Amino acid sequence: MRRWIDGSSNGLSSLPAKARRRGSRVLRAALDSSPLWGAGRVEDSYNLVGHALKKVLRLVADQQERELVEVGQEAGAELVCGSSLKAALGCDWNQQNQKDEALALILNGLQAGETWVQTLQQEDAQLAQSPLSVAQQVKVQDVEVDEHGKASLIKGKAKDRRISVEDGQMRHGRKSRSVRVDGYKRHVLHDLDTGLIRAVGITSANVAEASVTEAISEDLEQQAVRLKELHIDRAYLSSHLVRERNDDLVVYCKAWPVRERKRFAKQAFTMDWEKQIIRCPAEQEMPFCFNLTRDRISPATICARSMVRS
Repeated sequence: MRRWIDGSSNGLSSLPAKARRRGSRVLRAALDSSPLWGAGRVEDSYNLVGHALKKVLRLVADQQERELVEVGQEAGAELVCGSSLKAALGCDWNQQNQKDEALALILNGLQAGETWVQTLQQEDAQLAQSPLSVAQQVKVQDVEVDEHGKASLIKGKAKDRRISVEDGQMRHGRKSRSVRVDGYKRHVLHDLDTGLIRAVGITSANVAEASVTEAISEDLEQQAVRLKELHIDRAYLSSHLVRERNDDLVVYCKAWPVRERKRFAKQAFTMDWEKQIIRCPAEQEMPFCFNLTRDRISPATICARSMVRS
């Protein structure tokens, strides 16, 4: 991580002498996120269970100095021992009934593997437990069983769905509507005056950007610096840096786009923060906190009388 940070800032030698000696106590910074692809292989539900079960067999085979296929046959899970699980299943993946049959075969192999692990010596069983728990986790998150005992994949995706056997923290996520991320998001706080990277945060790809800012603030506290100006995108607007900001912190963020619609846009309304009132295009005023009983008249009644509305 140190090498990456130094490389991004071209080293401390490029900084002004004053910044090298002390650094700025008041900080102008920009915070943004970027995709950080995980190192683990992303797989579908069939291959996740098969991969994890094969890892169980491989660990035990290596421990016992035996061949993988031999151990797989002993465990009743030889289906997963080949180079390609889907090739071994040999089904038409466009046919739902064949996909269900393939899933049943994989789950039968997992059940046989679970039973077999219980017969192993304690040392071998402990070695197999971690990848076995991964297979069980994928089964719980991705598989449902109906009242007739038929297993099928759950429609849609679990909120915190595991996507990789080797990297358990990788998740599906999005940087934007068009950019999907398989892994993590990297959050970088740049010092706008010196070019230094002041803080870096890492979150799983499915976690909201705003969740990382408390960790970013802890890093800044260790550096004894105070944010004076912060440039962010809209994903960070709900962060504690914005919600709990001091009066002297200025936040810059790109505004939401205004689209032509049948009703008035938000920009047509004026908000008076001192008086806590909002004023519509017809010059009607209402308090931010409206109480139907106290104010006696509803917004709909006021709008219905407005000539501007028509």
